[in-house]
Amino acid sequence: MESPEPSRIGDRSTSDVVVRLRTHEGRDDWLYCHSFILIEKSKYFGDRLSENWPTCQILDSRNCVEVYCEESDFDHHVNFLRLLYVVIDGSMEDIWHGVKNALGILRVAVELGCPQIVNACVNYLEAMPWEEAEEDEILKIIPGMGPKAQPILARVQPVNPSAVLRIFLSAIKFATSSPPSPMNDLKTTAQEQLEYMLTEDDDAPLLTADQEVKFEVKECVKGLFTRFNNMLEALLCEPVESANEKGKMQSFQSYLSDLSWACQILNKLEIMKEFVNSWVGASDKIVLVVEQASSVAEIIETKSKVIEVAAKVLEAIGYGNVILPTAKRFHMVKVWLPFVRVTKPLIDSATTNAKDAPELKIDGELWQSLESTFVSMVLTLPSEDQAEILTEWLGNEHIHYPDFTEAFEVWCYRSKVAKRRLADILGNHGMANSTL
Repeated sequence: MESPEPSRIGDRSTSDVVVRLRTHEGRDDWLYCHSFILIEKSKYFGDRLSENWPTCQILDSRNCVEVYCEESDFDHHVNFLRLLYVVIDGSMEDIWHGVKNALGILRVAVELGCPQIVNACVNYLEAMPWEEAEEDEILKIIPGMGPKAQPILARVQPVNPSAVLRIFLSAIKFATSSPPSPMNDLKTTAQEQLEYMLTEDDDAPLLTADQEVKFEVKECVKGLFTRFNNMLEALLCEPVESANEKGKMQSFQSYLSDLSWACQILNKLEIMKEFVNSWVGASDKIVLVVEQASSVAEIIETKSKVIEVAAKVLEAIGYGNVILPTAKRFHMVKVWLPFVRVTKPLIDSATTNAKDAPELKIDGELWQSLESTFVSMVLTLPSEDQAEILTEWLGNEHIHYPDFTEAFEVWCYRSKVAKRRLADILGNHGMANSTL
């Protein structure tokens, strides 16, 4: 005996109910269905077709159930009704036709009370990769669907702080390492994400910069600087021709890029002091190595990277974020002022279209910031040191940059009124002491 053919949606000859899909825009479609399927799989239809429902509509000699929906959800309702006739056992993943369609069907399944389709949609959406727009849509819709849809959101839930800390510590070790050059892109990605984790934007930073975090960052950066310093020593000990080999200078530039990034992290965590002291100690060697570069393009590219790091270090000193004794501040001005003074016109004259010139990305703001930093640093020095620097500046061919006009004016004023101001102060103190 042959088994009866399974019921099919739209089979008018065997249907006993019409589902009338309607929209507020006037769309009105009839779908011929079977009440035993609707009742078994959907609570909404089960209620509407029960004997307890107060009214019963008849259409084309059949029971009729009207369903109103938005025009944008119309196709999802049709697909939902078709899926009621499908055996959903996990073996037919292509029935969803993508994340967007599955999300629309899920909304309908929740609304019309079909646990089987809800579970299937949830399993599908939980496992599928999402495009950015799909993720945004999911985050708008799923939270309002209750506990049954929550597994979909597992990938976007807040992470336990201990897990965040573990991945941060692992990433900072990799980001400050010196992997083979094919892995540099991966290291750059790690650096970018670490900076993002620590940045406060529309959201709070991903982790709290406690003492453990600061300690690990300082240790990793210390290791990076030690390797950089070792390379400086090696390059200075080698013959100039050997030191200028392309691979070695590229490695040197790579270190400088890493150090520039490290400065940003240290600044965010307010732990620049050790780095600044290390840079101060290595400054003379850095300048010597850079001057050994052979080609003009190599000199310009290396100097531009050095300027990026030096600017961050000098700014930390110049604005009192890191406190250094007078001798070290004076030394930093004496080392880096001539370097910056000569480097700026060299970089400004280079064009990205020239045969040997690299693409440079030092903008005007950095030069302005450096100029302000130097002025600030000079004005913190003793008057005699200021006089030495200003005398050299007034006789230098690069007098236009850095422009020390402000520092010169302040020095002139301080020097002119110094005796009177100090005499007045001492006199006031003497009067105060005599009255005691």
